[in-house]
Amino acid sequence: MRVAVISDAHANLHALEAVRQAIERDRPDEIWNLGDTVGYGPRPNECCDLIEPLAAISLVGNHDLAAIGQLPLDDFTPVAAAAVTWAKEHLSESARAYLAALAPMSRVSGCALFHGSPRGPVWAYVLKPSEIADSFARTGEPLLLVGHTHAAMAASLMNRQLVLERADAGAIVDLTRGRWLLNPGSVGQPRDGDPRAAYLLLDLDAGRAEFKRVEYDVERTQIEIQKLGLPEQLAARLSHGL
Repeated sequence: MRVAVISDAHANLHALEAVRQAIERDRPDEIWNLGDTVGYGPRPNECCDLIEPLAAISLVGNHDLAAIGQLPLDDFTPVAAAAVTWAKEHLSESARAYLAALAPMSRVSGCALFHGSPRGPVWAYVLKPSEIADSFARTGEPLLLVGHTHAAMAASLMNRQLVLERADAGAIVDLTRGRWLLNPGSVGQPRDGDPRAAYLLLDLDAGRAEFKRVEYDVERTQIEIQKLGLPEQLAARLSHGL
């Protein structure tokens, strides 16, 4: 089975559309979404409408939960809280119902999927080697998929040794050796220094994963953010992927 994995679209419709078009050319059997479809960006309803019929599996993220009133804003930065508050006020009933029906984790086909991590599916980050090791220790599946950090990542556990691999555009990893933890990066707000929209293409039968990036019209999203009066930082950071 071939699967395209997306995460953290964050209401950036133009990035999501670019990724959707690229995925269509890849012709996967399924699409899996690791959550945070809304928050930060200017087009939450359209992104929900696009992803709902597209993804065979969708998770809910912390921004999604806050936008539907199921998570307090105490742990959000002021900029993130302002964007979530705006999204909460502008979500359609259909988008709200879609997000409310999702869970922050799933298991399928020998894969464990989390928006955050096995330690905390909604909020916990997987960035440090200790957090990667903890994720492996808490699960038994050969392949773990996580989002939330907005940074593409590939880490393996082989013979009790933790190894970090390349996860930039075009990087390919061999899933047949050891266990793997992969983060596809963010569709709508990358923070790994590459402003292009990110996704991951899995071939579970062949044991292969490829990290992909897609150009999109960043300026269109920036203009929409500015017109809506959302924090300027949310527009500026899209130019640099930070």
